[in-house]
Amino acid sequence: MEPNYRFRDPTLAQLALTHRSVGKPNNERLEFLGDALLGAIVAEMLYEAHPRASEGELSRLRAQLVNGQALAVVARELDLGDGLKLGPGELKSGGFRRDSILADAFEAMVAAVYQDGGFDACREFVRGLFAERIAALRRSSKDAKTRLQEWLQAKGLPLPHYELVASHGEDHAKTFEVSCSIGEPIAFTAEAHGGSRRAAEQDAAEAVLNQLLEQQRDA
Repeated sequence: MEPNYRFRDPTLAQLALTHRSVGKPNNERLEFLGDALLGAIVAEMLYEAHPRASEGELSRLRAQLVNGQALAVVARELDLGDGLKLGPGELKSGGFRRDSILADAFEAMVAAVYQDGGFDACREFVRGLFAERIAALRRSSKDAKTRLQEWLQAKGLPLPHYELVASHGEDHAKTFEVSCSIGEPIAFTAEAHGGSRRAAEQDAAEAVLNQLLEQQRDA
């Protein structure tokens, strides 16, 4: 994959690929800025692609796209490892292949594009790299209530019960509190609130599913 941006100031791209093991200047400050830019642009894309998703669902999807392992994959597609500047110790230990170093370099590169061409150029750069990823995620993703129901059915457990606990506020700005509970033999309950009953149910289902998965990991 070729990066969809050509730098006017190549020294910014070089700085983005300079690891702290080299000394100063390095890409740590650019990485800080790039992390925020990337999170905002990917959040915007997910908001557009999933108009009915709850805040919890959008956060989960974003975490799938911008975690270190996922960003290292993007960095490899852009061959960023080939241009990394590393100190002797990192070179010897194969730092150019390490997920964390590659992910940091990609975040720094996002910020370098922003510094070189402005926000619109940065936004276009990120959207070009993540459009197909988000489309694929959209095709494969299921909402929290569906995932919880399928998990329970697969284990022969009772289906969840959703109950409206309370609602607050004016009609145009109501907040709904909903509980999601699973009966015996596991007996889990979680509550969540949202701007609609459906959104609150989705977040409550997500919370119960996370409890169940955590219990499964600890077992």
